[in-house]
Amino acid sequence: MSIIRSERTAAGLLLGAAALGLLLANTAAGPALLDLQHTYVGVGGLRMSVGHWISDGLLAIFFFIVAVELKHELVAGELNSVKKAVHPAIAAVAGVVVPALIYLAFTAGSGMEQGWPIPTATDIAFALGVLAVFGRGLPNRLRVFLLALAVLDDLIAILIIAVFFTTDPNLGELALAGVAVAAFGLLSRLSKGRMRVPIGVLMVLVACLAWWLVWDSGVHATIAGVALGLVMARRPAGRVTHALEPWSNGVILPLFAFSAALVAIPQVSPAQLQPAFWGILVALPVGKVIGITLGGWLGSFTRSKAERGKISLFGLVTIGILGGIGFTVSLLMNELAFATNELVRAEGTLAVLLGSAVSIVGAGVCVTLLARRYRAQHPHPRP
Repeated sequence: MSIIRSERTAAGLLLGAAALGLLLANTAAGPALLDLQHTYVGVGGLRMSVGHWISDGLLAIFFFIVAVELKHELVAGELNSVKKAVHPAIAAVAGVVVPALIYLAFTAGSGMEQGWPIPTATDIAFALGVLAVFGRGLPNRLRVFLLALAVLDDLIAILIIAVFFTTDPNLGELALAGVAVAAFGLLSRLSKGRMRVPIGVLMVLVACLAWWLVWDSGVHATIAGVALGLVMARRPAGRVTHALEPWSNGVILPLFAFSAALVAIPQVSPAQLQPAFWGILVALPVGKVIGITLGGWLGSFTRSKAERGKISLFGLVTIGILGGIGFTVSLLMNELAFATNELVRAEGTLAVLLGSAVSIVGAGVCVTLLARRYRAQHPHPRP
């Protein structure tokens, strides 16, 4: 299981699954796979397509893990004080605003403006994976800054999903979901000794109830995973995420990437591609690097002169390019933004994959150069 916990392995599986989905969708097997993706499956009184079971159901587990990590960073990690959080927070906000503005510039008047959140997301697992593959010898402060920025980026993405992709929510069911989430948090604090197993079973049932209530209320069901992760007691949350991490890295994220990338490439010329395609393609690799670099530079002035130079301008540019790897959350945003427009959704998926691929290549080159420069300047590794 240890190899599946590796950031490198997680990134490789995610990329391989997305490439395989895109490849198979454009072969003779494509129609059958698409039919399977749209096949409805019922569990109890709940019926959803296979694709939605993956994006609304399984992906909630990934967001649960993200929420636990977010809570850890806010309570005991690199974001546990305003002083620590303000620098990556400014970089994260700028890294959301600039890609959104670039996307809106491409799509103004097209009727596709609702896709602005798509290029704002960073795939934390993939970005850290690229850093791990190419960044041998880099100081840990770069990884810490990237992790803090990406966690805040995920928080913004969660808020965007909750606010902008929710229409006419059932407030009564949301209130009941809140009660279920609170009960889950309380049970997690009682999960000790001999009561661990029975309470654990009860927690699973309560979590499923909370997920169903959120889903049925009209709010995207992944928000349930976020809420459950934030309220769970720290120690049991660590045990649960440790157990779930291999499943998330090895099954859930690759399965989602495969399903999301299962689109037929439109047989059109570049001139016929929709404005949303070009907006995403440019905003992901270009908008992210401009926004994060500019925000990181401005945010550095909140630190002392001694701390200000610890991350160079090239280091900020490199982190910005890593931030342009959208993948998981960008693909989810694309599905939500263009749920009723299959053509634009397909082109949006291709744009996310291509934009992320550009960022991966650029990040690989920049991280390699940065690591080489650091090793030359520090031939004897610091303890």
